[in-house]
Amino acid sequence: MRLLPVILVSVLAIPILEIYLLIEVGQSLGAITTIFFVVFTAVLGALLMRYQGLSNLQRVQNSMQAGDLPALEMMEGPVLLLGGVLLLVPGFLTDTLGFLLLFPLVRRALLRRFLSHSQYPPGVQPTTPPRKDDPNVIEGECHREDD
Repeated sequence: MRLLPVILVSVLAIPILEIYLLIEVGQSLGAITTIFFVVFTAVLGALLMRYQGLSNLQRVQNSMQAGDLPALEMMEGPVLLLGGVLLLVPGFLTDTLGFLLLFPLVRRALLRRFLSHSQYPPGVQPTTPPRKDDPNVIEGECHREDD
């Protein structure tokens, strides 16, 4: 699937859908209530993004201290940032998508799905580094002595 047409359609369709939803909600609830909800979701989203970001940073640090590669946690960072940006954009559709990206279960499921469909170049296989507690790993030091 080509990415450029999807991006172009999204750039055109999302603002149109947002304007439509804002008009419909504004007619149902009133302008002041609609503005309140848009501002409220932005503030709530910023607070949730901060909390999730700090939590993700803690998981990265814990994984590194345990000797594990925090690959999934490192990939969650940009997804959290995207969720925060979507929450700051005024509108109900982007707020819904942003809140979904802030939920850890949804975020991890999307990342796992993305990773399962990612393509590696021929001859390259994803590997995980050996753990420190692996009995097959031998630690040592090497010194080079010049003649």
